[in-house]
Amino acid sequence: MNSIGASYKPDATGTDPKQTGSVPSLKLNDGNEIPMIGYGLGTANYKKGQDSKLDQRIIDNTITAIKAGYIHLDGAEAYNNEEELGIAIKKSGVPREKLFVTTKTSCSPGVTVEQAFNVSLKKLGLDYVDLYLIHSPFWAKSPKDLQEKWAEMETIKESGRARSIGVSNYIQEHLEATLETARIPPAINQIEFHPYLQHGDLLEYQRKKNIAVAAYGPLTAITKAAPGPVDGIYKSLATKYGVTEAEIALRWTLDLGIVALTTSSNEQRLKSFLRDLPSFKLTPKEVEEIAEAGKKKHFRVFWTHAIAPDDRR
Repeated sequence: MNSIGASYKPDATGTDPKQTGSVPSLKLNDGNEIPMIGYGLGTANYKKGQDSKLDQRIIDNTITAIKAGYIHLDGAEAYNNEEELGIAIKKSGVPREKLFVTTKTSCSPGVTVEQAFNVSLKKLGLDYVDLYLIHSPFWAKSPKDLQEKWAEMETIKESGRARSIGVSNYIQEHLEATLETARIPPAINQIEFHPYLQHGDLLEYQRKKNIAVAAYGPLTAITKAAPGPVDGIYKSLATKYGVTEAEIALRWTLDLGIVALTTSSNEQRLKSFLRDLPSFKLTPKEVEEIAEAGKKKHFRVFWTHAIAPDDRR
């Protein structure tokens, strides 16, 4: 296996993490750290509409993930499951301070960030979150809207109730508008990211601005976009390293210096990710090979109503 030195702390500049005995954390631009593998409560674990009935399946899935070793938990107001996440945290028996909890605001019309955040904290049953994100920029009608909402986010961080603040689904123009007036830059931008959606120059821009990247949908090339040009590469590398193709996809994400989120509810798969991902590392040539092959196909799963089908940003 490709073994690389142990003691290293990756950060938002994009330098890949070294091989260690466990999944590393990434240092954000505000000095806080985020575990580079997270359990996402979106996709398979969200409630449609405004259903207020507790979903025991979501609670159980989340407890399973926590007990499997996932301390980074990614939720959102829009998933309508913050209450389930909060219950799972309490029932897991893992001390709150050992967990990294993320939630997001949808920036609903007529609702301030303060109001949305207070509702989220109440549903979660927490005094603070580790990361609070603006879920998307597509509600904004102008750069000024983005700037004003970001100023509200800064107030939340300064109150200490969100250790870090960031954004989600932003492309470069949204980040540029936000940074024009920001006193505190976003710590992270969470985006759909996989070989078939690499967002052009966005990663390079964020690295220059020291804004970290988190990827949701990192397994899309396997789960939703197959067949495709990376299939053979994934298969060959999985054989070489004695892991699954899904683990190759996740390791590729990590080796780009990107936080990876999984929504799997399969206990054995969740455990294998945490067991196997620290045990190997792709070579720079292998990372580049996957990236170059991925550029031959364009595939986007989320936000297709807001972004043109041929827009690769």
